[in-house]
Amino acid sequence: MHALQVSVGDHVFLDHAEEEVGAVRQVAKDHLVIYIENAGDFVIRGNHVKSAHDGKVILDKETVEPQLLEAAKKAHEHEDS
Repeated sequence: MHALQVSVGDHVFLDHAEEEVGAVRQVAKDHLVIYIENAGDFVIRGNHVKSAHDGKVILDKETVEPQLLEAAKKAHEHEDS
């Protein structure tokens, strides 16, 4: 169970990066489901969240799964500059 103040639609960031990597799709008692563009949904446990405030969820890139890190790198690669 987590005590995070998180809502569906909150933006997701890796550590304190400037660019968001995804958004919260579901909030459950023991996890979050986040969507990362071009990669799909990922389940995030509370211990992978550094902080959550002001509509932002900050993930700890040292503890999240490697697949999520790879997806985050590619999240915006198809966008026009």
